[in-house]
Amino acid sequence: MSTQKALIFPEKNGEWKLADRPIPTPGPEDVLVKVVAAALNPADWKIPDYNMISAYPWIAGGDGAGIVEQVGSAVTNVAKGDKVLFEADWVTVDKATFQQYAVVPAQLTAKIPENISFDQAASVPLGLATVTTGLWNHHPDAKSVHFTAPYEEGGQTKYAGKPAFILGGSSSVGQYAIQVAKLSSFSPIITTASSHNEALLKSFGATHVLDRSLPASTLAAEVAKIAGGKPVEFVYDAISLADTQALGYEVLAPGGVLVVTNPVAIPEEKKKVGDNKKIVNVFGVVHTPENREFGAEQYSRLTEWLKTGVIVPNRVEVLPNGLAGIPEGLERLKNNKVSGVKLIARPQETP
Repeated sequence: MSTQKALIFPEKNGEWKLADRPIPTPGPEDVLVKVVAAALNPADWKIPDYNMISAYPWIAGGDGAGIVEQVGSAVTNVAKGDKVLFEADWVTVDKATFQQYAVVPAQLTAKIPENISFDQAASVPLGLATVTTGLWNHHPDAKSVHFTAPYEEGGQTKYAGKPAFILGGSSSVGQYAIQVAKLSSFSPIITTASSHNEALLKSFGATHVLDRSLPASTLAAEVAKIAGGKPVEFVYDAISLADTQALGYEVLAPGGVLVVTNPVAIPEEKKKVGDNKKIVNVFGVVHTPENREFGAEQYSRLTEWLKTGVIVPNRVEVLPNGLAGIPEGLERLKNNKVSGVKLIARPQETP
């Protein structure tokens, strides 16, 4: 078999459609993965909607899990038949996951432990990297706050007892932000979400879940009360709309850091001279030059984290009809019709 099914975006202002395309061949340091599960992310609809595509036809899909079908001549860490998860690279169509086979650098894969399904595994890569690259990557060009990672010297205790505030805890990224904050021993870990997600987020390590529908002034007062007089020096905004960024900035103590996942949109009137509040707009793609070494480090640890429950995948909802079910799923994401779960497509089940 030399061709595969793919979901392509054929042209500017076009519509998603299924097409046949060649199965790519991995380079010396790459592997070819049969994509069993692919996760949907907001970027999958934002990139075509905002005309951010440089060449057509384009293929989306930034998260994948599957079976290694072919290994490059220089690959030593994985073998044919291994089950792996990986973050895909949207820039190159052969490396995206809204198709049945994808190429990925072997260094940026992790074996899936027996306690994790393909569907669960596909929910991890981009969401987790959007948190960790923004916190732990020490490359000088990284969009990072350069925290000491828990596996680095002093990282287990450096942040112990310090409050963390995470906006959007039930989002995919928010769920990983809570877990990473727990891994770094932040406490209390305060988050915002719909009340029906409270038990889920507390299972990840949140100590307090505030109703996201409360007025911003009420939320800010509650965070201050829970922090008990301690300065809130770490805020992670997994939603990063103008209003959530403004709230995060208001809660943040002078000298603290606010991590946002969208471009900075804090109203100028909120900022004061001498605030000394650092804002980082994270970019969680491990394939970029500044993130590549950090990504390899993370993937070398990820299997063990998943096996031991240090990192728990998102809850998932599997879409019907393989790749054909993705466009409707993207519309749901676009219209904020997804809460507390990661949408997953199974490319091999495409009619």
